[in-house]
Amino acid sequence: MFTFLDFEKPIAELQGRIDELRESGANGGVDIAADVARLQAKSDKLLRDTFARLTPWQKTQVARHPERPHFKHYAAGLFEEWMPLAGDRAFADDQAILGGFATFRGRKVLAIGHEKGDDTASRLKHNFGMGKPEGYRKAIRLVELASRFGLPVVTLVDTSGAFPGIQAEERGQAEAIARSTEACLNAGVPVISAIVGEGGSGGAIALAAGNRVLMFEHAVYSVISPEGCASILWRTADKAPDAAEAMRVTAQDLKQLGIIDTIVPEPLGGAHRDHGRAIAKLGDAIESALDQLAPLSPEQLTRERRAKFLAMGRL
Repeated sequence: MFTFLDFEKPIAELQGRIDELRESGANGGVDIAADVARLQAKSDKLLRDTFARLTPWQKTQVARHPERPHFKHYAAGLFEEWMPLAGDRAFADDQAILGGFATFRGRKVLAIGHEKGDDTASRLKHNFGMGKPEGYRKAIRLVELASRFGLPVVTLVDTSGAFPGIQAEERGQAEAIARSTEACLNAGVPVISAIVGEGGSGGAIALAAGNRVLMFEHAVYSVISPEGCASILWRTADKAPDAAEAMRVTAQDLKQLGIIDTIVPEPLGGAHRDHGRAIAKLGDAIESALDQLAPLSPEQLTRERRAKFLAMGRL
């Protein structure tokens, strides 16, 4: 069954009426085509109007939708000859961060991304997309490998943040995130980063320090979750909608602030409603970014990337 979000209840009710009509028509042989068409048009308009005026908190809910495409869907839809690589050569293979060689529209690339999982078993396997130090050290190894072989790096970011457990802290979580960010900044190849769902805290920026940062229309990107921010400022997570508004977590705000470069449009109602179209639109944006960066030398790429991030936050 499709999952409707809280603010989509009127749409869900309309869709329920449409389904009931279709079922009664199928059972009773009554021609209900005109009634279905009328209700469907009303539902489509309501969906369009609702998503045209989403609040930052509502966009956060869309970015977290359980049926939104995850890394495995993008890997299947965007890449050919996908060859995953495992392990950080020091401790373990973190399944929250996946990566490997691939062919993207005729180009050899190295792809890395967070995988959240889409059912209970896979979410536990992938730790809900929350990377541990070994995951970020795997990313470092792969980015350095890409630089050695002259392969562009494509990173797909979708995490609420790095894993906050004591084991991760014992194994050097902060250092691993910093080194991963450094590896992306120093890579002598084009680095294209895309925020496809949640971009949370250092766990996101560790894979998002690219020459071009793309972001889905209804994705969010922030230094802390709205709930975390609300708990610090107001001592209650109930203020999360206010925190989301204040932090300017949306793609539209971040484009205006110069944090991201390109907003990738989503299908009407969000990427979870049409995986194929969403993945194709992201592929077009990645291809365009790679075309822009292809003529640049390794020195130009690192210099441009450094200048891009140093300019952030200046008044």
